[in-house]
Amino acid sequence: MILEAARLFWRSGYSGTSTRALTAALGLSTSSLYAAFGSKAGLFEEAVRTYAERYREIYRRAVAEPDLPTVVERVLVDSVLEFTQPEDTHPGCLLSSAVMTDSTSTLDTSAHYAELHTWNERALRARVGRAVGDGEIAAATDAAALAGLVQSVVHGLSVRARLGADREDLLATARLAQKAICASLAPPDPGPDARAHRSGP
Repeated sequence: MILEAARLFWRSGYSGTSTRALTAALGLSTSSLYAAFGSKAGLFEEAVRTYAERYREIYRRAVAEPDLPTVVERVLVDSVLEFTQPEDTHPGCLLSSAVMTDSTSTLDTSAHYAELHTWNERALRARVGRAVGDGEIAAATDAAALAGLVQSVVHGLSVRARLGADREDLLATARLAQKAICASLAPPDPGPDARAHRSGP
């Protein structure tokens, strides 16, 4: 039931999804829908919570990876897989799609999206900070900027999925973006003099 509601919100946004469309899709009367969820807003909240928890799991798994390049790869690749579910699911991210298709500020669609974005970005930022502390990447790395860059790529992939890009194209983009991002992460080369000193005469 929640999945059917999510599909409608995914396709048309909160404002564009009527109570009549919801009751028809769910096989409920208006009174039954209100009894179960309190309101259309309550049903949207439940769909958002269900989706957000599922999508957070991508980041939870990713930040547990042992090295930062794999973290970035998992976030980008697994996001593409989430955004390009089988044909019976609307492409892209539920929350970003709802925000993009809403023409009004009815309900806190943007607030829900901001909360998910903030949680995911903080998880990434903390993982980047750990990589800096472990000496895996350069000490001067701006953790907030790097996390924001990864998130920007994720959002771009979501938009492209919504516009009809296929999974293989998006996966190719995700992998190229991962290589470009990670190419700049290694600690700086100490230079020929330092290398010569370490290697001895």
